[in-house]
Parts: sequence; C-alpha cells; structure tokens
Amino acid sequence: MKKRLFAVIGLFIVAGGAHAAEPLALQKIMKDLGRNMQVVTDGISREDWDLVAQTALQIADHPQPPVGEKMRIMSFVGTDMGKFRAHDGRTHDAARALDKAARLKDGPGVIAAFATLQSACHGCHREFRKPFVDHFYGSR
Repeated sequence: MKKRLFAVIGLFIVAGGAHAAEPLALQKIMKDLGRNMQVVTDGISREDWDLVAQTALQIADHPQPPVGEKMRIMSFVGTDMGKFRAHDGRTHDAARALDKAARLKDGPGVIAAFATLQSACHGCHREFRKPFVDHFYGSR
C-alpha cells in the first residue's frame, strides 16, 4: 500500500512539470481573494460593516486547492512549507480579526485589522508570488 501511495505521489510530481502552463486552482482562489479585498475596501469606505464582516469570513475560510495540486505546491515549496503555512495562518487570523471588528462596527478597529490583513497578504506575495509564477507558468 505504501509503495502505491508513493507511486501516486511521484506521478503527481512528474505530471506537474508536464502541465506547467495550465492554471492552478490556486490562481482562481487568489483572484477571488483579490476581489474580496476590493469588496472589503468598498465596504469600509461606505461603512457597510455587515458586508465587511461577511467578506472577511470568505477570506478567512477561502477554498483550498485540490489534493493533487497541494502536493505539487508542497513539492515546489519544499523546506519553506513552514513559512508558507505561517503566512497563510497570519492571513486567516487577520481576516478573523477583521470580521470581529466589523461585527462590532468599530471603524478604527476595522481599518487596523484590514491593514494587518494586507500586510499578511503582502508578506506571502513578496516571498512566494514570483517563484510560484516562474515555476508553474514560466516567466511572464
């Protein structure tokens, strides 16, 4: 059974290189997160705290890539997987804090939580976006 599992894992890794130009599910997830960030910005500007709270939860609970894609990502990230997960954890925590502040209708708290969320996103993008794009899609 273990040999079969490792064979399947190996197949995903090898197949990953053969389909490097195909968009990952992660790409759609990230685009949706970007749209959600814009919705939050709009909600903050209009003081629509319900919209901000609802969208913050969508950010915190965003979909995960399929298992095969996760394996390709983990294979690529390698020893930096802890950093990658830490960035993701900070993003989830910041989005939850944004939800909480919005439910309290705490404008300054919402703005501070959103700044923390943006910083969490930026930290991950700064470290991983270019290498991901180069590896999975080739230099653009």
